[in-house]
Amino acid sequence: MKAGIIGGAGYTAGELIRLLLNHPEIEIGFIHSSSNAGNPVTDVHGGLIGETDLKFSADHPLDSVDILFLCSGHGKSTAFWKENPLPANLKVIDLAQDFRDESNGYVYGLPEVNRHRIASSRLVANPGCFATALQLSLLPLAAAGKLVSDIQITGITGSTGAGVKPGATTHFSWRSDNMSVYKAFTHQHLAEINRTLTLLQPQFSCSINFVPMRGNFARGIFAASWLKSDLSIEEARDTYTRFYAGEPFTHIAPGDVDLKQAVNTNKAIIGMEKHGDYLLVTTAIDNLLKGASGQAVQNMNIMCGFDERAGLNLKPSAF
Repeated sequence: MKAGIIGGAGYTAGELIRLLLNHPEIEIGFIHSSSNAGNPVTDVHGGLIGETDLKFSADHPLDSVDILFLCSGHGKSTAFWKENPLPANLKVIDLAQDFRDESNGYVYGLPEVNRHRIASSRLVANPGCFATALQLSLLPLAAAGKLVSDIQITGITGSTGAGVKPGATTHFSWRSDNMSVYKAFTHQHLAEINRTLTLLQPQFSCSINFVPMRGNFARGIFAASWLKSDLSIEEARDTYTRFYAGEPFTHIAPGDVDLKQAVNTNKAIIGMEKHGDYLLVTTAIDNLLKGASGQAVQNMNIMCGFDERAGLNLKPSAF
């Protein structure tokens, strides 16, 4: 099958190109970037030197591809479809937040809860990075009706989560040896998290008190969630293990979780502890892979009937 990419110059597009170049079932038809049209892809994504001779395109012939990935900024997907007709048989995966509310016929692309709907859809809205980590931290409890107290969450993300365009809080001299809080209690991913939890536990009405932080590293998300729970640690572990049984990328760790177990992979690694009445759940993902491009390829595999692991057998950084 042939794939097209809109917004090919960003971090998520760079990771997506790498994954698709090594995917056994996919050929890249075009990589659109209006600001880089005509230039080699490796001029922007230097890590792909020796892997591709593709150039960025000024055109985006939608009829020439089977699946389209939208990798532009939030709000730009809506604008794109106002200017371009959607071909009847084109499959679309949007990595922006425009359709995560399942508007315009899109299905929310979190495989761990929506796999069957994704498989029968041709329009999928990829979840946000923090939304992926936090939902995977809580889904088993919601499915068991066990979210009955307010949830406290802290999460730290790498600088690539802010996108490729430099900003005051992303350049090296500010980010290095530094940490800061941003969007405390108001992060944009809370809306999609609440929707999914309510889907699994209709009576869910507890507060999610989320404090996101900027980390002094490039990639990855590490989230710690804690809440009151009447489950023993054995019951909690069994609840999570049963919920994620058969999931190819979401795994329950036997001990402590660390970021390097997940970075550079499409995995979510989840650990848990019990402290008195409180259950602590820790989750690590790569924000650019399971939190973005890797999950997009996972969704493509489901939509197209490929092996769900195709193109995603990746080695963690680990050391």
